[in-house]
Amino acid sequence: MASSLDPTYVVEKSCPLCDGVFPATKTRSKLRMVRQDTDFNIVYEQINPLYYSVWFCPHCGYAALESHFSDIPERSVQVLRDFLEGCQVSMDLPGVRSREQAIILYKLAIFYSDLIDAKNSRLASLYLRLAWLYREAADESLEMMALEKALEYYEKASFKEGFPIGNMNELTMDYLIAQLQFRTGKLDQAAANFSRIIANPQAKSEKRISELARDAWADIKAKRKEAENEAPAEQN
Repeated sequence: MASSLDPTYVVEKSCPLCDGVFPATKTRSKLRMVRQDTDFNIVYEQINPLYYSVWFCPHCGYAALESHFSDIPERSVQVLRDFLEGCQVSMDLPGVRSREQAIILYKLAIFYSDLIDAKNSRLASLYLRLAWLYREAADESLEMMALEKALEYYEKASFKEGFPIGNMNELTMDYLIAQLQFRTGKLDQAAANFSRIIANPQAKSEKRISELARDAWADIKAKRKEAENEAPAEQN
């Protein structure tokens, strides 16, 4: 029996597609934070909640973020049921999960979100969280691939979806896009966007975002100066 000190606990969940009931593991809200990365990834002391944020039905194979698991548009229900009909599910993930299992589930959630033409912001969020898992695994190549996809979908979302998007207002979204540009090597675009954020009058009431943008802009300036100093040495 789980105690209140355990970082996870189990709830019974009903699948919105097949009505099958399964145990879903959740993480408690009171976890001790170690740090937060500049693209909003939070590292916790005991456990990584990302391992458990995708729910998986072992009866039919459906997977989605907990926040979207039961939130399936009516037009998409039959699309998913038709796809899953006759599928043999050979995976069950109750209890403690590994990073590798979490990565598999995020890929599944991305697949199903793509299948039903989910909002760009949902796909962006899934790819960003997948990138964080690869970062934890120190797999820089796969992290960059996932960050590129997250950037692509967030840019689409910023043009096509109304704000707020998730828990982000327009300035926060602009910052995240610029941060993803920075992390994927698009320094000119990132610098221009960080500069625009710093100059935005709204930044006065968004001090944390303004400070993060200023720090990132300074990092880009330092990288450019370092590159300029190294250039003559490379030519000799």
